[in-house]
Amino acid sequence: MQYRSSKKGKVAPAKYPALPISETRRGNVTRLIDERGRSAPLAQITFDDREITYLPAVDGLYVGHEIEIGHKAEPRLGNILPLEKIPEGMRICNLERSVGDGGKLIRAAGGSAILFSKTPMGVLVKLPSGKMVALNVKCRAMIGEIAGSGRLEKPLLKAGAKYHAMKAKGRLYPRVRGMAMAAVHHPFGGGRHQHSIHKSKSTSKTAPPGAKVGNIASRKTGRSRKKRIKKRMF
Repeated sequence: MQYRSSKKGKVAPAKYPALPISETRRGNVTRLIDERGRSAPLAQITFDDREITYLPAVDGLYVGHEIEIGHKAEPRLGNILPLEKIPEGMRICNLERSVGDGGKLIRAAGGSAILFSKTPMGVLVKLPSGKMVALNVKCRAMIGEIAGSGRLEKPLLKAGAKYHAMKAKGRLYPRVRGMAMAAVHHPFGGGRHQHSIHKSKSTSKTAPPGAKVGNIASRKTGRSRKKRIKKRMF
């Protein structure tokens, strides 16, 4: 279906394995996988008991690299441990939003956060956007930066390459402007030229699907004009 990512070529979900907080496990990177629909490569981790899991690979990871998961793990590249055990100022990724969710934040290629400080209210983490968030000290994080940071520096060069990249993510491509369509295909279409629509773009939220385009149920549109303060003459 449209807007739905294809399941072809996908491996198991990439998340932290479910294990007690008091337990520490060791494993090795056995494969680095380029999965479709993901910006970052996946690392296949095989533990000592032969259990296999998949995690987003950090920059500098290689086949044979040893990884530790648990509160007794050392704070080095690729290891996963609670925030309370990670030194301040260290770069982290694949961060848990709540304890035990398997890693939800900072999983895109080239992403990393900084463990800013530890306070009685929780651990302050500076996200790539610059926003500061306070998280539980028991939330786990992976040490390092997600691999694939230079992915967007290489141009796609052809429309076909862009098409297949969008198809892997289930996104619509190419997108045609409504103004460029015929009047029967879009409310903004029609006319001898592709000029402005000459009417308001605001649309009711109860409009039918064919007419629900533009600014849907917008409270305010246009430029915000600052009020001019007139100085009083004394």
